Amino acid sequence: MTSPTVKLNSGHQMPLVGFGLWKVNNDTCADTVYNAIKTGYRLFDGACDYGNEVEAGQGVARAIKEKLVSRDELFIVSKLWNSFHDHDRVEPICQKQLNDWGIDHFDLYIVHFPISLKYVDPSERYPPGFTFDGKKVVPGNATIQETWTAMENLVGRGLTKSIGISNFNGQLIMDVLRYAKIVPATLQIEHHPYLTQEGLVKLAQANNMAVTAYSSFGPQSFLELEMQRAKDTPLLFDNKTIKGIAEKHGKSPAQVLLRWATQRNIAVIPKSNNQNRLQQNLDVTSFNMTKSELEAISGLNQHLRFNDPLNYGVDQPIYV
Repeated sequence: MTSPTVKLNSGHQMPLVGFGLWKVNNDTCADTVYNAIKTGYRLFDGACDYGNEVEAGQGVARAIKEKLVSRDELFIVSKLWNSFHDHDRVEPICQKQLNDWGIDHFDLYIVHFPISLKYVDPSERYPPGFTFDGKKVVPGNATIQETWTAMENLVGRGLTKSIGISNFNGQLIMDVLRYAKIVPATLQIEHHPYLTQEGLVKLAQANNMAVTAYSSFGPQSFLELEMQRAKDTPLLFDNKTIKGIAEKHGKSPAQVLLRWATQRNIAVIPKSNNQNRLQQNLDVTSFNMTKSELEAISGLNQHLRFNDPLNYGVDQPIYV
């Protein structure tokens, strides 16, 4: 089983269901990626900040060597971290990330956050995280326009087929559209029934940007980070609306949450180390919910965001 695809404005096809590499441990990452490919996953969503791109690349290399898949059948995503937003830092760090993966191009390369931080040399600390010296957050000077122009150059250089943005709000999207020679192919955002962001989704899709949801299970993704906000929030898996719809369709609550997105043409990137859930998460386009069911799930919206730097104790209030 593999995922259906959505056509990006760059002309390339992107799987609607992928595998997210955030919080995948280094010691298991290579085997996890290899097994996910074996299960049918073709899109892998990575990032500099996840710190596991070398191991993810090892899993990809093993699968290709064993002829489970060819490179052309995979859709590999990575992200530009905040510390590398200066125009002359973008291409070198993209090349480093490609080397870490062991590939010659990304299928999609994304600006991870609309935040410029002071440059940290990868030889000193990598990934650098939010701080300059391990303690203090120091802003950088790059504008989003400067960074986006450098991102566009990556396409011309053949280092990535498509470029996108993540964690951008509506105002920033409209700003990018004023000067972009290459319109972002995708917008990746936190998206789950507690944070539906309907206006933002509508804006992106109206401008021919595919939307990818991360943290589709809401607080579940943040419990292992000991985030108090997640601990204080009822799990979506236990929500009576979600459970009732799941029982009606003979699916798991996770499948219902993912289908709520994919049925509205929003891509998803869940992860799991459990083989049964791996297969279930990939099978989220084979059933349809009714309009009233989709609306009932959307009605759970509380504008509740978990992936906010402030929730990690990082003084970068980008969502105020």
